[in-house]
Amino acid sequence: MATTAKEAARKIIEHLPDQATWNDIMYELYVRQKMEEGLADIEAGRTIPHEVLKAELLDNAD
Repeated sequence: MATTAKEAARKIIEHLPDQATWNDIMYELYVRQKMEEGLADIEAGRTIPHEVLKAELLDNAD
């Protein structure tokens, strides 16, 4: 079952300790967002093989 962003945020916040700061909350939400974006990129085929990226980086390092 798909989870809405609001439900996911609520679960993340509920799992944080009571002493969590605003920065802690924002960090956890940011990480979750980036993970979901990355998984969506994988599903859509918007990825680059490690070997290709490494070769590009090494070529551009000169």
